[in-house]
Amino acid sequence: MSRSVRNIIIVICAIVVAAGLTASYFAGKSSQRPLTCKGLKVVIADSTSNSFVSRDDVRKFLDKEYGQYLDMPLDSLDLDMMEKVLEARSAINNTEAFVTKDGMLNITVTQRRPAVRFQGPEWGYYADAEGRAFPLQKSYASYVPVVDGHIPPMTDTLRIAKTTALVNFLESSSLWKDKIVQITIGSKGDITLIPREGKEKFIIGQPSDIEEKVRKMEMYYTHIIPEKGSGHYRTVDLRYEGQIVCR
Repeated sequence: MSRSVRNIIIVICAIVVAAGLTASYFAGKSSQRPLTCKGLKVVIADSTSNSFVSRDDVRKFLDKEYGQYLDMPLDSLDLDMMEKVLEARSAINNTEAFVTKDGMLNITVTQRRPAVRFQGPEWGYYADAEGRAFPLQKSYASYVPVVDGHIPPMTDTLRIAKTTALVNFLESSSLWKDKIVQITIGSKGDITLIPREGKEKFIIGQPSDIEEKVRKMEMYYTHIIPEKGSGHYRTVDLRYEGQIVCR
């Protein structure tokens, strides 16, 4: 092989090696480039049973309270903060945020499940079984027990929780669930229960010592009505310890 041919082969090999090294270099650079957020996928886990939060609501909450996430490196996204931002919304019970290799930010939301509706003359709200309040929705209504009258403000978490506990107690009983049809809060915060049948009104007072007061209400039906008859009294006051005051 002549020297000129050998030189040409050496030059070609050098070019091939250089091209390979260059390609490897840029491929390495490309693989090191951080993957960015390409989009947002929102799943409302219980959308078939509740409609208090929509996918658009979640996007708006995230845009307003978290800020920019689209086109941001996935490893820069604060997923814990996103979950906290969304769970701060009263109608959202739980949130899971995670990213996938296709560059998508995934948000799965579980809504609060209403257990009772507090309804005043002009405004109202729902509360879940733990007594955590969240707003009504104009486009959706949930059929749950209603507490009406002088309802506490949504900020009065203690009274809401105690009143919800009373409702839960009555709803858990096959007897009282069907017998009590109205729960009303008076101007001083006293609660009155109105049964489906009869003219009596049961004054519970403050939502405390619930089991004891309900036990006395049961005693009224098992001991006093058989003796006096239904409708003999109009008011049955259960507020006093160890007493049933009938008027």
